Parts: sequence; structure tokens; C-alpha cells
Amino acid sequence: MALRRPYLQPMKLLYFALFRARIGRGEEEIDPPAGIRTVGALVDWLAERGPGYRAALADPRLVKVAVNQEYVDRDHPVGPRDEVAFFPPVTGG
Repeated sequence: MALRRPYLQPMKLLYFALFRARIGRGEEEIDPPAGIRTVGALVDWLAERGPGYRAALADPRLVKVAVNQEYVDRDHPVGPRDEVAFFPPVTGG
């Protein structure tokens, strides 16, 4: 777990379905490095945190992200106090 800078609120991450299974948890609070400013940068940084993260985030087609409960693209900004949720693609039937 990254050390928290005392002046910033942590970012809350939520993992659903295959992300929860591969990462081994449903949520966590993190303090990513200062250079992490977009969803894409966050995903890339998370994939380096270990084999479960790498397996969960390996295929970009299977990574859907919501920031503060709105679906977003990889270039969407992220920052302290944001809630970032990871979902598999949703299929209808």
C-alpha cells in the first residue's frame, strides 16, 4: 500500500466481478504517485502493483471505469477524493 501524503484525501477504488476476483478485494483506498492524473495512467500504475492487478487489467477491452459514478474514458482526469470503480463490459440479453 502506498504511503499517504497527510495533506491529501485518498482515492477510493472499487472492484467488481472479475476485478474483485483477480485482485482479491472489493475496494481499497490509495494515494497514487503525483504523476497519476488520468484513468489511463492509474490503470497502468495499478497493473504494476502485482500479478493480480496485472491479470485483471491486462485486456483494455475488459476494463470499464467510472469516476464518481460516471463512466469515463482513459483520458479522463483523476485525483484525490475521487471514487474510481472498475467493471467488466456489460452485456444485454
